[in-house]
Amino acid sequence: MNHSVDRRRLLLGALGLAAAPVLAACTGDADPAPAGSGGTAAPKQLRIGYQLIPNGDLIVKDLGWLEKALPGTTVVWSKFDSGGDVNTAILAGSLDIGLAGSSPVARGLAAPLNIPYAVPWIFDVIGDNESLVVKPEIADLAGLAGKKVATPFSSTSHYSLLAALADAGVPEHSVKIIDLEPPEIQAAWQRGDIDGAYVWTPVLAELRKTGKVLVTSRQLAAKGKLTADLAVVRTEFLQQYPQVVKVWIQQQDRAVKLVRSDKTAAAQAVGRQLNLDFDEAGAQLSELVLLDAAEQAGPDYLGTPAAPGKLADNLHSAAEFLTAQGKLTAAPSLDVYRKGLATQALADAKA
Repeated sequence: MNHSVDRRRLLLGALGLAAAPVLAACTGDADPAPAGSGGTAAPKQLRIGYQLIPNGDLIVKDLGWLEKALPGTTVVWSKFDSGGDVNTAILAGSLDIGLAGSSPVARGLAAPLNIPYAVPWIFDVIGDNESLVVKPEIADLAGLAGKKVATPFSSTSHYSLLAALADAGVPEHSVKIIDLEPPEIQAAWQRGDIDGAYVWTPVLAELRKTGKVLVTSRQLAAKGKLTADLAVVRTEFLQQYPQVVKVWIQQQDRAVKLVRSDKTAAAQAVGRQLNLDFDEAGAQLSELVLLDAAEQAGPDYLGTPAAPGKLADNLHSAAEFLTAQGKLTAAPSLDVYRKGLATQALADAKA
């Protein structure tokens, strides 16, 4: 989604969150048709915000699994370029479920946004698919002083860029950090307008063809700065349609299992969505860490209703880091992030 329309900042301007185009207004009125096998009323529409990231969400979309599992509901897929845009759309009531990175979610659950949503699923733990790519003549992070580096503000890439600079002792103010969405980053790189970018695939793959990777998110994760792509569901929607969310999680789990059992079929589905050949789609898919429902219920991730997992600690740590960087006024308590994990929804889907 190339944001040529007015990028309204609203109250998000203080956090650098780009506003998404307003989606077509639609209601969540209940439909008498059952959602899956539970028999609860389903909405007429399920509005999903997805991103062009090579994970299970694209497999679910490509193979039409949700449409088959929810025959009484129209599934509306809308493409977004960053989690900041997804935050804006959910605040506007335009989405029911969306994909946002851990940094936008850490912001979203904090003041002043306080977005009423929760995390029912981890799409992927980010690895080599998000990286800092620079012009070949730049030797190291210190060489970025005075250079123009682009990244989508409020995204996991933005968080990772700041973390990489801090780890290397490079003052943030010494680098000209520019807010661009992935498609804009690719165009700016091709024009020679920027010296580097921290971004994700598939745009990352294009930059790597002529640039040099300085830092990957996998390397930062090893230093305690783990990032992930998370699902967020509006709290009101989750409370009204728990069976629909259950079905949604089950299809995501099915996609992860397909990647493990038939990578060819999984890569073909991802390739169709990203307009990539099979080999490139498979390579990008392998750069992510995908977790099934059982793994996500473990203590290192979402956890259980009785014992929320370490994802809450990770989000809290991200909020503390962003506060130290002046990107948040204050980090909320750890309990805010524990309550922000929809562990019961995951447990119900596994049952």
